[in-house]
Amino acid sequence: MTGRYSNVMFNLDQCGYSHVEFGTIRDIMQSFASAEVFYTFLISSLLAFLKKDDSGLLNERLRPLGVSARRLTALEGMMSNANWLAAAERIVFEAFKNCAPYVSPFSINNPDGWRYWLIHFANSYRARQEYNNILHDNKTAQAHFGRSGLSMLAYDPAQEGALYLFDEQGRHEAHKQLYDDIPRVVANFGDAISLRDLYRTIYNETPAHMDDIHAVMIDNPDLEVITQAGAPRRKPTSIKASDVLRIRTQRTFPNFFGAPQRKK
Repeated sequence: MTGRYSNVMFNLDQCGYSHVEFGTIRDIMQSFASAEVFYTFLISSLLAFLKKDDSGLLNERLRPLGVSARRLTALEGMMSNANWLAAAERIVFEAFKNCAPYVSPFSINNPDGWRYWLIHFANSYRARQEYNNILHDNKTAQAHFGRSGLSMLAYDPAQEGALYLFDEQGRHEAHKQLYDDIPRVVANFGDAISLRDLYRTIYNETPAHMDDIHAVMIDNPDLEVITQAGAPRRKPTSIKASDVLRIRTQRTFPNFFGAPQRKK
């Protein structure tokens, strides 16, 4: 490629997996300050590659499904199972997380069998933020199984986890989880964090829409958004990356790390 470009986008479309290597994606993301990559592949091809490259990790991820890397053919009959989608997402994220700062491990939605993945790689939280919004504009085009708030892949399949299709029902569940998740993140930063730093922290681990994240900041009585001039924000639509999100001095619950009591 000749010339200088501040923003670049690559569409790497393939049926299998072997045509584009991890190193190629990393090279693209490291060569441009603002780069995005859309990358499609067949999950069975990736699993076959990982079987040769790191069978130990693959076995660990497949163990909850009762399938070993040696018996990958047994997965063919499971690819329409939501638990399979959950396991596959973790495998995909582990495989690609070092390729870019922001990686969306969501499958192309096909309930008859989640076989094809469309991965979005980005260097900036803003690109991932916009990508999440676009997925919600195109409801059910992709699928996620896990938490719909933050820490989307960090859950116990026996306790929680649901199919998230970027639709209204999914957004409602995301709002409920974000109501508890966001205050915990703010607390970990000492009860206050800039919105820009919050976005950098959360956008690799949530499928949520930007509007739902902003709505929770205003709806939760234990949070407040403050402008650079020191004034409180009143509307979610006015929130800016330069604002600060903080825990209110007067809280509605005694133990901050417990679950907040939601407004009725």
